[in-house]
Amino acid sequence: MTLVLRGRTVVPGVVEGEALVSHETISGWGGIDPAKGTIIERRHELYGVCFTGKILVFPGAKGSSGWSGFFQTTRLLGTAPLGMIYTVTTTKAALGAVVTRVPTVTDLDQDPVEVIKTGDWVRIDADGGVVEVKERS
Repeated sequence: MTLVLRGRTVVPGVVEGEALVSHETISGWGGIDPAKGTIIERRHELYGVCFTGKILVFPGAKGSSGWSGFFQTTRLLGTAPLGMIYTVTTTKAALGAVVTRVPTVTDLDQDPVEVIKTGDWVRIDADGGVVEVKERS
């Protein structure tokens, strides 16, 4: 069965891949290692987990305005997430998505952090603001 969510486009494009879900906001500066594409914030639930090539599903950004610069660096180093889905739009999260240049959606009709699970197969059609989720088997 496929779950369909509808939301708002932040960065257009279409991608599909495996979901990596965080129930916690993500810090850019001091929270990720852009060279490895991993979460390095010690108390974060995804500490040590690599987001490279995954659909990153999270509540939003926290921390300084350096957030977007750190995520832009992931694009430059080839360690960026494949796409992003977040629930709370801030200037940090929106600018981070734009400079990372990955399809991104927000303001979905269901909470993606609650209905998408790590390992689910997710297709983001950010051109149309649609997210399709297939449960992992």
